[in-house]
Amino acid sequence: MGKELKSRAMALNPHFAYVPETDRYILTKGQPRFKFNVIGTGVNGQEHIRVTELEGRASIYGVYDPNRGSVAAAQAEYARFATGRSLHVYSSLEAACHDPEVDGLIICTPNYTHLEVVKVALESGKHILLEKPIATTVKDAYEILQLSKDYSAVFQIGLQYRYKAIYQEAIYEALERQSLGEIKTLSILEHRLPFLDKVGQWNKFAKYSGNTLVEKCCHYFDLLNLFAGSKPKTVFASGSQAVNFKDFEYNGEHSDILDNAMVIVVYENGIQASFNLCMFAPMFYEELTICGDDGRLKAWENEDFLPQSGSGTHLELLHGDNKPSRRMTPHYPAIIEQTGHHGATYYEHVEFINQLESKSSRAATALEGLWSIIVAAAAQESIATGQVVSIQAFLEKQRLEL
Repeated sequence: MGKELKSRAMALNPHFAYVPETDRYILTKGQPRFKFNVIGTGVNGQEHIRVTELEGRASIYGVYDPNRGSVAAAQAEYARFATGRSLHVYSSLEAACHDPEVDGLIICTPNYTHLEVVKVALESGKHILLEKPIATTVKDAYEILQLSKDYSAVFQIGLQYRYKAIYQEAIYEALERQSLGEIKTLSILEHRLPFLDKVGQWNKFAKYSGNTLVEKCCHYFDLLNLFAGSKPKTVFASGSQAVNFKDFEYNGEHSDILDNAMVIVVYENGIQASFNLCMFAPMFYEELTICGDDGRLKAWENEDFLPQSGSGTHLELLHGDNKPSRRMTPHYPAIIEQTGHHGATYYEHVEFINQLESKSSRAATALEGLWSIIVAAAAQESIATGQVVSIQAFLEKQRLEL
């Protein structure tokens, strides 16, 4: 359609809603090739609806969620983008998975349901995007890996932090350009607000969420694994429930999730990594630091709610006197950056649909999803025991071979 700049953000701008599709060229939305169903329509599932329609090569066909409020919210979200289309609402998981009208399934159900939902979804033979964490336990994650190993369709895990602007730039500089030389140490920090409310408050209890290092932090362990390019050898951690939900009770159960942790991971190739978490800070702040034998990279993202905060994303490369150093503020267009805050990102969907179109992709696999959980679960065992956890012994205890 020529070389003119075309933008999904402009095409979806409500200011141009009056222009009919037949009169659109620069503002064309295009015709979606694929139809997806969303399983689980809380805030995460609703964001997958937004991102699917924004990306444009697919559309949402239907949803399933036993909670009527979640379905109503999904219908309202869908109506913002899908003018003239109706959203199919299914009465059962099986009906949503096996509808022949649909090409793919996006699974956004609570963590503890993933294994059972995946078992039904895999029977459909459809393409699957399974939200993180892959499962709440290493055993369940390993079972999902085995079930998906010979699956003929796409099976992607929603570890979407690797698509954030600052981390995309960090991956490019550290792994592709090798700007830092040989990586030696890695550090990630997250300071943020507590977990928000969920239907059934399942994210306040370790038996449903997998606990905080599995539920929230698998993203960061995925990044550490990705940059290290090696299997973890040992994990040592400390952490506690210091502030959040200490007096919270739901259906007779007391909340037991971590709200802070410090984790040290040593990889088989000698790279050493650390992770620092605080979930009672009055901000959202992430920071990645990578040190190599030829430079240092620091990338950070900040949202502190102050009126004069300026740019929220930053990346710097420092090389001393042997190479140029740089400071940047990597961004995507605003409509794209606004995705991701509730669990789904634009480029996660780009990678998913690229695979459906037989294009190359760096999307997270089931194996990568499993390894992110292994590090998280080992860290939680280390917190419980006060001991360094050998990954080999940890896997042997669970009778797993990787």
